[in-house]
Amino acid sequence: MPGDDDPLHVAVIIGSTRVGRVCDTLGGWFAARARRREDLSVEVLDLAGYTFPACYPDESTPSMRHFTAAVGGSDAFVVVTPEYNRSFPAPLKQAIDFAYDEWQAKPVGIVAYGSGSCGHYAVEQLRTVFSALHAVTMRDWVGLDLLGAGVDECGRPRDTDDLLRAVAALLDQLTWWGRTLREGRRRQPYAS
Repeated sequence: MPGDDDPLHVAVIIGSTRVGRVCDTLGGWFAARARRREDLSVEVLDLAGYTFPACYPDESTPSMRHFTAAVGGSDAFVVVTPEYNRSFPAPLKQAIDFAYDEWQAKPVGIVAYGSGSCGHYAVEQLRTVFSALHAVTMRDWVGLDLLGAGVDECGRPRDTDDLLRAVAALLDQLTWWGRTLREGRRRQPYAS
């Protein structure tokens, strides 16, 4: 069991599986910034790398078990998601639903993007979903407008002062909640 001084294990979840996506680019950029912190151990879970079934099976598949185990072994999460039709992608919802107890009493940060919206609606939808799973979403989030000056022509974020401050705020909150909830789970099992 990790101690108080052990790095917080953070899973960065790449929430889009679309061909031509920029989600993996943004997720890699965010993970690189998070890895600069000595108090975090960062793992990337790219949903495009999992073979999930089209229909929910009677028994979990190896991919489902692998994803759920990765969620269960993490102290905190950052979901990187596009905004599609004022929500988040179906494969992300499917993956979230494969786990249940594994999300409980853990913090979730969100990095969202869209074309003009910065992903605001996707963030609000995810807050509702994670609340139902007894997870704690961070107040601050990172939003990117793919049509704005904050990203280059390949979809890579430009390290502006405002963007780096948003990343720092999200990681500071995630770390505080992650350590606090990890200690709470250690002292007493979560009552769901």
